[in-house]
Amino acid sequence: MQLKELSERTGVSPASIKFYLREGLLPPGRSVHATRAEYSEHHVSRLELIQALRRVVGLNIAQIVSLLKMADDGVPRLELLAAVQRTVLGLDDVSTDHGDLRTPSADAVVRLRNWPDVPSDARNAFNAHLALMESLGVRVPGDLLDAYSQAVDAIAAMDISATTEPEDVNQLIMTAAVGMHLHGQLVLKLLALAQESHAIRRYEEHA
Repeated sequence: MQLKELSERTGVSPASIKFYLREGLLPPGRSVHATRAEYSEHHVSRLELIQALRRVVGLNIAQIVSLLKMADDGVPRLELLAAVQRTVLGLDDVSTDHGDLRTPSADAVVRLRNWPDVPSDARNAFNAHLALMESLGVRVPGDLLDAYSQAVDAIAAMDISATTEPEDVNQLIMTAAVGMHLHGQLVLKLLALAQESHAIRRYEEHA
């Protein structure tokens, strides 16, 4: 397909497509003439991914370029998924600020849930948040971490099962990035609804 058809298929303007080509977000089409190129379904998939990362997840161009370069360079999927998580959830800032931080509570949760005992951006972020709560005098008892970690362990298992299904790397990033963003928001909204429901029951009982 030519540029005009690619634009019509994806809803992305020709000017934006040309910008993505210049910035390296979109691979060049197959040259058929000095001023004409043909584009494939891969270009359609890549444009849909770029639009989702920008509009749904809210990533900037530099972040998208970084993720797509890793995908095009063929990095292992575990490394790519870690980069998606780090970017979508903003974990890179925590890693820079705190390095490999460890707390006894986080170590206990890792052992309790039998999660791999390895350093990561996610673990650093968790440790940093626990340290912040403790510095503010907010207690995080073991039974609370047990209940919370058990619930999110089940959620994470379902998320990763869905994330690792796509063979196409564009769809892999799409599923992971959009899933992490929207599912994370879904969990927060569901938690808010549950908290509200428990509060209503408690206060109605004492009314």
